[in-house]
Amino acid sequence: METNTRQEVSFFRDKSGKIAGLKFGGRTFRRDSSNASEPTSSSENSSGPAGSPASFPGPQPSHLQRDLNGKIGDFADQTEKDLLVILERSRRLYLRDSGGLEHVLKLLRISPEGEQTSFTYTSDEAEPSWVLGFKQRGSDPVWQLFTQIGPYHRLSYSVPTGSSSVNLVKPLRSVKEIRVAALAATPPEEQGSFRKNDLVELAKLNPAIRLDIRYATADNFLGSPVYAQARAFLQRPAADALLRALRRLQPLGYGLLVHDGYRPWYVTKIFWDATPDSGKIFVADPAQGSRHNRGCAVDLTLYDLKTNEPVEMTGLFDEMSPRSFPDYSGGTSLQRWHRDLLRWAMEAEGFTVFEAEWWHFDYKDWREYAISNIPFEKLDASKN
Repeated sequence: METNTRQEVSFFRDKSGKIAGLKFGGRTFRRDSSNASEPTSSSENSSGPAGSPASFPGPQPSHLQRDLNGKIGDFADQTEKDLLVILERSRRLYLRDSGGLEHVLKLLRISPEGEQTSFTYTSDEAEPSWVLGFKQRGSDPVWQLFTQIGPYHRLSYSVPTGSSSVNLVKPLRSVKEIRVAALAATPPEEQGSFRKNDLVELAKLNPAIRLDIRYATADNFLGSPVYAQARAFLQRPAADALLRALRRLQPLGYGLLVHDGYRPWYVTKIFWDATPDSGKIFVADPAQGSRHNRGCAVDLTLYDLKTNEPVEMTGLFDEMSPRSFPDYSGGTSLQRWHRDLLRWAMEAEGFTVFEAEWWHFDYKDWREYAISNIPFEKLDASKN
């Protein structure tokens, strides 16, 4: 996909149609096929991961210890063809090489050098296969690794707080112009019988369901608002299932932060028409409609009920990078646990995670609802 740094992002598939990885900025990133939750679907309108429903992820890991801050991330060599992932598991650093093998790292040497500190690690093996060194200022991100086979640099999406350069696309025309055309267009005709539209406003269901509707602001991949109101809806059975998922999470100290739910069809057309061909994999084809258009898809994350702050995940909402895969192996133990906890709660209640986005969940009855194109401002929310 063309971003504001002129990089390209696109998915590629294996022979069975599964998403096998993505290409970003001239580099190829393959998925971790060893993960038990490996998805088997090939589009937003597919059946979802074969490992669904996901199992409970176990006890909550501890927070990342301070001495590992800034060291976690994805790094590429000078040819940008070889990728190393530095991750944390059980309070230890691991190096995952491009072949998918993980190596426990052992701190060999540490020495102050002015305002920076020099670190040397080796893989904890009888005959170490990796030696890497780097310099770090406090807990700032490490930007470059030096290994026995050459240097590796941190990839742009892999800064701890994320990078907007992998989230923004350059629309083919002005969003205002695209919006006018989308509002004048007509959704595709569908054959068959469907359930009656019964959209429920999520914010009125439970105070622990909070909203962060990015598409009502400029903080989204288009850099421009597409919703006139910051609201979120789901069909009633999906909304009831979301409440049940919330009740699973509340005793563990978490609430749900919703980014998007029902999406009028014209907005799907805006996304499609604004996105270059190389990025179409990230958006639904308006000729087919999406599960969001049917009121049976929700984009969301977790937040801490004590602090009211969103939890740390392996990547950001709407981030167009390898960190968006539900089975991305990098990051910290706690980040992966948060991601897997969300998936466990949602899939236990009839949702399925989308294979390329950890935040996107589809409700099982989506086929029973027609594509809808009613703007938020015209929905009757008084029923709730």
